[in-house]
Amino acid sequence: MNDRSQDTDFGYERVPLGEKAGRVRGVFDSVAGNYDLMNDLMSGGAHRLWKHFVLSLTGLANGQRALDVAGGTGDLARGLAQQVGRQGLVVLSDINASMLALGRDRLLDAGHVTNLDFAQADAERLPFRDSVFDCVTIGFGLRNVTDKPAALRSMCRVLKPGGQLLVLEFSKPVVPGLQPLYDAYSFKILPLLGKWIARDANSYQYLAESIRMHPDQETLLGMLRDAGLEQCRYHNLSGGIVAVHRGYRA
Repeated sequence: MNDRSQDTDFGYERVPLGEKAGRVRGVFDSVAGNYDLMNDLMSGGAHRLWKHFVLSLTGLANGQRALDVAGGTGDLARGLAQQVGRQGLVVLSDINASMLALGRDRLLDAGHVTNLDFAQADAERLPFRDSVFDCVTIGFGLRNVTDKPAALRSMCRVLKPGGQLLVLEFSKPVVPGLQPLYDAYSFKILPLLGKWIARDANSYQYLAESIRMHPDQETLLGMLRDAGLEQCRYHNLSGGIVAVHRGYRA
């Protein structure tokens, strides 16, 4: 009999704990080149509005420090860099080297040179000192983490007292009648877009499944509290298809 405590989800599949990170890395190695285009196609451009909303909540001021975890091609990091100004610092981190390289090149090409740093880092074991950052963000990355509680604790640890964590992630629709439409889109249209545009239907099938396996709004809210964050709450966007969870380090 298998010990399911040694397994974790990879979409709807169960895989050994030590295998998930490599499987996820393979997905993002595959989709990296088309990541931004696919985000626009999949969301109809709404992902830019969702990220803008996250940035409106940071409360960052000139000269402060921010960390964007699993930051991919750098959408949030770019906004954070504008908020902290030239005297501040933003670190863009991602466990995936392909995604991090794309984000670095994109941000440097946009002229963000003086106040940005880059780190290939595992969200579960962030390589930063305690109490370094005024704000930590993670956008559409938490659901791909193997040990989500460990990642939340790690992000809480690197926050300064009073610093804020913002988690932008797909969640559970709350508008009546939206779930069946969302399911049809996710499991029929999304893999077809992946096949036609990125030449990779399987990776986008995984992404759809990973959304369904991610904790719902109330469960994730409890996980933030368990990680040591206070004043935790969430905001539903697009009928709950996406949610922003936030909390502060005591």
